[in-house]
Amino acid sequence: MKYGMLAGNGRFPVLALETARRLGDEVVAICLKEEASPEIEQLAAKCYWISLGELGKLIDICKKEAIAQIIMAGQVKHAKIFSSIRPDWRLIKLLASLKERNTDALIGGVARVLESEGIQLADSTLFLKPLLAGQGVLTKRKPTANENDDIRYGRRIAAALAAIDVGQSVAICERACVAVEAMEGTDAMLRRAATLANGRPLTLVKASNRRHHMLFDVPVIGLETIAVMAETGTTALAVDAGRTLLLDREALLEKANQLQLAIDSYRSST
Repeated sequence: MKYGMLAGNGRFPVLALETARRLGDEVVAICLKEEASPEIEQLAAKCYWISLGELGKLIDICKKEAIAQIIMAGQVKHAKIFSSIRPDWRLIKLLASLKERNTDALIGGVARVLESEGIQLADSTLFLKPLLAGQGVLTKRKPTANENDDIRYGRRIAAALAAIDVGQSVAICERACVAVEAMEGTDAMLRRAATLANGRPLTLVKASNRRHHMLFDVPVIGLETIAVMAETGTTALAVDAGRTLLLDREALLEKANQLQLAIDSYRSST
């Protein structure tokens, strides 16, 4: 089957394209110049490059390639909303119609525009279902009693933030919320939290959004996340089971075990 892929940064689009190739699915990559890796050109059936503000060009490419379903894969830094990138007239019209400019509003608006042109968003995890976190402790080391206390507290905070589309992650220390994620992303949030924790261990809790679909903004954990955890003294991580991608899963868990980190994957009640 033929799909389009709007590719942002990170390993997500690369791994998805590698899997699609093995499955025999044809994927046309539409790469964001400000975000995507050149490696994508070697993996996609075809590759186009557009700027973040070129919604009209995205639609034109989909029509030219007869793409009826498109996958959003990879991160786009939320701070780019306030960058100097110039939107085309399609995006200007969309932005003017939005009451808010959070992830739900922006990407939801893009999805509606695409749907009006006969282009449907497909599940972002379509090619990477085996990389979704299963339920339970994923590492050799289980969270300690103190870490479990932080996880339970952090789940409530992270779920509340995700429900209002502020961010996905919180850093907890001794049952106190040290930092919450906003536009800076998880890694920057952890580094900020480390400056406030004064050497005390942190627990990272990452929640999926309240939305029931997996079309965009799916929580992702990768090797870089593990490296930043080690750098910042973050000893435990909790994620939503079935709704969080573990990229390079085997290498990620091996590294976490080497560092004696704990990763707990729980079934969200929201």
